[in-house]
Amino acid sequence: MKRIGLLATILSTITLLSSCEVIGGIFKAGVWSGIIIVVIVVALIIWLISKFMGGNRN
Repeated sequence: MKRIGLLATILSTITLLSSCEVIGGIFKAGVWSGIIIVVIVVALIIWLISKFMGGNRN
């Protein structure tokens, strides 16, 4: 039953969107997710460096 729903979704997507729009949407999502991941990783590295270099000053 799940396959019929998935097939219907795929077929409706194919008929409603052109291939250029689909590829554009995939790349747009990829760019934004990549930017978010890079920002998170850089923030984590900065936080870790500050913890190791600064230590607990209390």
